Amino acid sequence: MRSFKQLAKQSLGRVVLADDILEFHAARLLLLIDSARKSRIDGLTKLAKLDFFVRYPAFFGQASHAVGQPVSMGHAARESAMIRFHYGPWDPRYYQVIPFLEARGLIKVTEDGRSIAFAATEGGRQMASVLRGQPEYEQLRSQIESVLNTFGGKTGNQLKQLIYDVFRAEVAERKMGERIE
Repeated sequence: MRSFKQLAKQSLGRVVLADDILEFHAARLLLLIDSARKSRIDGLTKLAKLDFFVRYPAFFGQASHAVGQPVSMGHAARESAMIRFHYGPWDPRYYQVIPFLEARGLIKVTEDGRSIAFAATEGGRQMASVLRGQPEYEQLRSQIESVLNTFGGKTGNQLKQLIYDVFRAEVAERKMGERIE
């Protein structure tokens, strides 16, 4: 994964996918964190599971139906791939994207014992507001809102268990590191 600055140095003939751009993932996570209650998400597991439902709208539709809160998904497509990890869906790029956001003063990461919390800073809230105003982010903003309305009150562990229960074949039975389709 590369930053826009790094991509500017490569040959014009090379194909660049949005999934390979650091800022693309940073914008999504910033919007997710800022949209959460109190502009904060408690726990890396919760952040990853909410992000899973943002990135996989079809899985979100099935999970919301499974908990008795069906939502209309429209024509949303899978945004970017995740892999099977110890606690379900995961993106190893979190280890690059989260420090990127923190280093730019857009989020604050705090640790309290074993728990990590992610909160938007004032600069992060301002940037998220700018992104929300862009028509290109309308579908993502709407998806984040739906995910948080449905699952924002659950803990990371509850979301992990829900994913394992509802998506046994798609997630739980995959080998570690295997891509989720």
